[in-house]
Amino acid sequence: MIIGRNKEKEKIIRAYQSEYSQFVTVYGRRRVGKTFFVRETFGYKFTFEHAGLAHTDMKGQLAAWKSSLHDAGMAKPKLPKNWLDAFDMLKDLVKTSEEKKKVIFIDEMPWMDTLHSGFIPALEHFWNGWASGRKDILLIVCGSATSWIINKLIKDHGGLRGRVTAKILIQPFTLAECERYAKAFKLGMSRRQIAEAYMVMGGIPYYWSFLDRQKSLAQNIDDLMFNPNGELYNEFDALYASLFKNPEAYIQAITILGKKKAGMTREELIEEGMDDNGKLTKILTELEYCGFIRKYNSIGFKKKNAVFQLIDPYTLFYFRFVSENVRADKHFWSESQNSPMYYNWCGLAFERVCFAHEEQILQALGISGISTAFYSWRTPSKTSQSGAQVDLVIDRTDGIIDLCEIKFTKEPYIVNGDDETDLETRIARLSEETHTDKAIHLVLISAKGLKKNEHSSIFQNIITLEDLFKP
Repeated sequence: MIIGRNKEKEKIIRAYQSEYSQFVTVYGRRRVGKTFFVRETFGYKFTFEHAGLAHTDMKGQLAAWKSSLHDAGMAKPKLPKNWLDAFDMLKDLVKTSEEKKKVIFIDEMPWMDTLHSGFIPALEHFWNGWASGRKDILLIVCGSATSWIINKLIKDHGGLRGRVTAKILIQPFTLAECERYAKAFKLGMSRRQIAEAYMVMGGIPYYWSFLDRQKSLAQNIDDLMFNPNGELYNEFDALYASLFKNPEAYIQAITILGKKKAGMTREELIEEGMDDNGKLTKILTELEYCGFIRKYNSIGFKKKNAVFQLIDPYTLFYFRFVSENVRADKHFWSESQNSPMYYNWCGLAFERVCFAHEEQILQALGISGISTAFYSWRTPSKTSQSGAQVDLVIDRTDGIIDLCEIKFTKEPYIVNGDDETDLETRIARLSEETHTDKAIHLVLISAKGLKKNEHSSIFQNIITLEDLFKP
C-alpha cells in the first residue's frame, strides 16, 4: 500500500501511457521508499528488473545481470563480456516480450557504474541507439546516490544530455503522511508523539516500519538505536557508505555542521578543519542533493557567503545522542526523558521539522501564493552588543519579513517580559544589520499555541502543531 506519493504516481503513469518510449529517473535518499514506490505502482510486474550490487566489481555486476536476465525468462543466458554485451542481451530479451509496453526497472544503478567499466557509454548506446527509436519502452532508473543520478543522467553533458524524460524525486514523508502511516499500521500515536518520532527519524518510511505498536515511543527508540541488536544501531555508517564511495570527508562535513544550528559558511567550515582542496564544493553540493543539508542566503549577505545547514533529523539525533552514548546504555533514551538535555534537543529538532514543512507554514500564514525565502539568521556579537539569532526568517516579496520563534512545549507557550524585550531586540538587530525597509512581523510556531497575557500581543501570528499536520 502506497501512502501519499500521488503526484509522483501520476507522473510515472503518464510516462507509461505515453505513445513514445520514456526514460524516467526515480531518486531520493536511502530508505525513503523509491523501490517500494516503483514496485507498488506497477504491481511488481516488469519485463525486466535488476538491482545493482553494493561494493561489487564489474565482473560481479555482470554476473548479477545474467541472473536477472534468467529471472526475466531468458533461457540459459551467458555471462556478458562487458556492458555493451549486457545491454545487447537485454535487447534480445525485450524483443521476445509480447507486452504492449515493456517496463524495464533498473534499481541502484549508481552501484553498477564501477571504475573503468564503460557502463555509461553502454547505457547511452542502449537508449540512444535502440530504445528511444521504439515506442514501447519505459526505462525506469532508480538510485539512492542522488548526486550520481543528477550528475550522470539528469545534468549529463555527454550522450545522455536531455534524454531523461521524467524526473521523480521521492521526498521523506510529511507529518500528515506519517500520521496516515501510523493509523494504517495501528501504532496508536498522538500527534505530539508522531512529531517527536519525526524529530528522531525524519519522514523515512523504512525507519518507521520498525516501530512496535506494543511499546512506547521511548522504548522503540531505545530498541532500534541504542541496543546493539537494534535494526538501526549501525544505520549511520551504512547510510553514508551507501551514498558515497569515500564517505569520510562527507561525514566530517556534517559533523562540523552539526555544531552550529544556524549553519556555517564555507570559510567557517575550513576554519573548523575541512580541507580546502577543491573538493569541498563537490562534497557540499552532493550532501545538499541527498537532502542532508540545505544551502541558503540570508538577507543582507552576499551570495558568496551562503550558509550550509544540517537539516536531516536522523543525523542530528545520531550526533546529539547515539554517538555520545559512551556507556553503551541500552535504555539511554528512556532515561533521558524530561532531562535538560532532552528539552534542549527538542527545541533544535522541532526547528528542523518546521524547515521540512515550509508549505504548511505558508498555508497557515495565508501567503501560499507569495514568493518567499526561508532561512535562519544570525549576527555575531560586537563591542557594545551581544550576538543575535533567529530560528526561522521568512523573507516575503510583499514587503514583510516574518521573524519566527519556534517552541516545542507541552503546554501553551508563556511569553514574559524578558522574552518580549529579547524579541524586540532581535527585530531591531535584524533591521539594523540588514538595512531592510520591510515591515518585520513576529510569528510564534508552538506545538501547543500561546497563552494570552500582557506580553502575548507581540506576536502577529500563531502557528500550532496542528497546522503542520495539514496535507
